[in-house]
Amino acid sequence: MSVAEAFDKPRVAINRVYTRRGDAGQTSLAGGQRLPKNHLRIEAYGTVDELNSFIGLARESARELPELHRILGRVQHELFNLGSILATMPEDAHPKQARITAADTEQLEREIDRMNEGLPPLRSFVLPGGSRLNAELHICRTVCRRAERVCVALAAEAEVDETNLKYLNRLSDALFVWSRWASHQLGAPEILWEPNKAAGALT
Repeated sequence: MSVAEAFDKPRVAINRVYTRRGDAGQTSLAGGQRLPKNHLRIEAYGTVDELNSFIGLARESARELPELHRILGRVQHELFNLGSILATMPEDAHPKQARITAADTEQLEREIDRMNEGLPPLRSFVLPGGSRLNAELHICRTVCRRAERVCVALAAEAEVDETNLKYLNRLSDALFVWSRWASHQLGAPEILWEPNKAAGALT
């Protein structure tokens, strides 16, 4: 079956968990090409997959906040779409293949603006913490930044749709705002960076 046929009517049949084909350090792209597992393309969609896992963890912690719980669920689907397109060579991508679109980024921007509106202005950098959900969202933010860096590196040597880079950049901003919004909604303290609290601070 060609890549085009596979994505014309999306369906997955996972009959075996292991195939032994990756034991020598290579893996297959959607089009069947074999690449070493440390290739930038593999690192790119692998880091997106890691981000998706952390988003799933944060989503479980966000059950008290139904709106955020719903948003994070949507983002998980978007990240899987992103991983799908990164795992496909540009020449193999099918027109109907799931992918990130400008609408996904625009939705993040609307949510950033709306949820940031009621937050107090920041007078210092914030530290992760104050609540478990806040810390988990900051982990998501930093993994998202790493995914963005890897995709930028991949884009320097291969074709990567700029829409993917914009989405990851905006998602990291959204995760920062959501961490603050979650703390505000939960009544959790916001921990501000105080340089003089370091053990080696000058007095």
